[in-house]
Amino acid sequence: MGTSAGKTLPWEAPSRETLLRTIDFALKDGNVDDALQAFGNYKSLHGLPEPQVLNSMIVSLSYMSSRRWLQRAFDMVLSVHQCNSNLLNCSSLMRLALALARDQMPVPASTVLRIMLDSGKLPDVDMLTMVFLHMLKSQVGSYLAADVLAESCQCFLEQIRDRRQLKKLDPLKKNVTLFNMVLESCVNFKCMIKAQKLMELMSLVGVVGDINTMVIASRAFEMVGQRDALITMKRSINYFSLLPFIHHYQHFYESLLNLHFKHNDMDAAAQLLVDLHQLQKPHAFLGDSVHKQGIIQIGSGNLKTGYRIMFDPAKVDKGFILDIESQFGLLVTTDGIILPSEKALARLIIGCLKGKKVRTLSSFLITLYKADIKGPSLTDVISACIQMGWLHSAHDILDDLESAEIPVTIGTYMSLLRAYEKENKPKEVNRFLQQIQKVAYTMAEFHTNPSFTIKDIAKIVEDEIPLKNSSLLSSMVEEIEHYRYGEYLTFEFNNSIIFFCKANMMDDALSTYKRMREQNIRPSLHTFCHILCGYSSLGMHREISILWGEIKRRLEYGEIAVDKDLLDCLILNFLEAGYFARVMEVISYMSNHKFTVTSGSTDMSF
Repeated sequence: MGTSAGKTLPWEAPSRETLLRTIDFALKDGNVDDALQAFGNYKSLHGLPEPQVLNSMIVSLSYMSSRRWLQRAFDMVLSVHQCNSNLLNCSSLMRLALALARDQMPVPASTVLRIMLDSGKLPDVDMLTMVFLHMLKSQVGSYLAADVLAESCQCFLEQIRDRRQLKKLDPLKKNVTLFNMVLESCVNFKCMIKAQKLMELMSLVGVVGDINTMVIASRAFEMVGQRDALITMKRSINYFSLLPFIHHYQHFYESLLNLHFKHNDMDAAAQLLVDLHQLQKPHAFLGDSVHKQGIIQIGSGNLKTGYRIMFDPAKVDKGFILDIESQFGLLVTTDGIILPSEKALARLIIGCLKGKKVRTLSSFLITLYKADIKGPSLTDVISACIQMGWLHSAHDILDDLESAEIPVTIGTYMSLLRAYEKENKPKEVNRFLQQIQKVAYTMAEFHTNPSFTIKDIAKIVEDEIPLKNSSLLSSMVEEIEHYRYGEYLTFEFNNSIIFFCKANMMDDALSTYKRMREQNIRPSLHTFCHILCGYSSLGMHREISILWGEIKRRLEYGEIAVDKDLLDCLILNFLEAGYFARVMEVISYMSNHKFTVTSGSTDMSF
């Protein structure tokens, strides 16, 4: 009892050494149970061991094939982190995160990575790529990987004090594969907010993308209807579209074409299809234009708040394989040439005729014919219009072709005449008979018969073979079921809202949203995502709370679909603001819809 508190008892040192030896021998023999028991005894008597011993335990448990031991290793890391996170070694944590991800335990894996970031330790980028490679195999893992990558980029950026420290970003900047595979998973799971955040961070870090980056970014822009962003990209890639990566560029043009259709801009859609043929002529690639970098513009290029990603238009990272299967089926590649599919032609025809833009369709057909470009059969187009019941439109197309001195077979005229007769339209029949008689003398079938009369035409009509259903007609019948004329208004309003949000002009964004409601234009899910991101960038948490009330009402009425990405962003903002009642409200909503919360440190499944 007379011994001072700071003096070591005679039996204490041997006990410490004995336990350390026991742990060491047990780990070398692969006897994890004995190692854990000795570790527990040591911790009870002496507290946490030296970092070397501690990290040896974590690494040894990480190499075990049983999920039970991986869970024990994870529990150990959590326990140590609460006591003294400086004892944890970055290398051992990365190995544990890789083991957890490989065993499809994405939540613990992401937690380990976040412990590293919270401690101010930067993860090894190559190891991080391997961890994400396994995490991205599941939907929850994809959400977590996107969040952790964003947090990793922010951690790297926070450690840059001046330009002399920019070299610290080199591991991230040079690993475009890491960003490509996470960004692609965001697009595949329709995580618009995460994808947008990731592209902004790519710009800040200075990542130089490749063609895969361009394709994935175009899909992300298409997902939210940002046609202006794709038009800006088009200006910088027109020179490269016939390089050996034509299948990749096909996806970009397909995304742009789909947005032209969504915006009901048939003039732009028709012009794009013509441009694709002209771009693939040999003279389009003379000079040194292939050495220029492409630009992916995020937000307005005229705003200081805009972001820009540069990409190499002649480079594909071999470490990443992009799924180049057609997303919309609008374009096909034949013999190295990008051509419109029948689905695209059907959508163009329907859009032009429903939007009363027959002249646009006629000009498109005339341009293809005069440029000797392989396109749809003129007879098939007119016959399909006749069979769809659009007789006046078919007549207008015939008139435009006549004016352009493009020959059309007599059978096409006969088909329209027969359709007029079946519809019991005598005025149109008489007028069209006279038109046929005028043009008949220029046709090869009748130029040798100057005595050709209207009676002869009537005889041809009686003997005419009935119209056959073409594949183009089948595509038109299928596409017209999905045609929605008024949807483009939502896209136009959304583009205005995202412009104002990117410019931090939230009052104007909110005014635009109010005009949508006044004009009875239903906002989409992306409308609220844009407004939420705008408020979040300015730290306007009170307004986000009000926005959450509006979102709840729209969800209850079934006007928008439940979106996990949107709810995750709400939770993160409410956590930052300390609105914990709101946090629990959103979590409860996610629980009812069987979602997994992945925002910040709130990783939990319901």
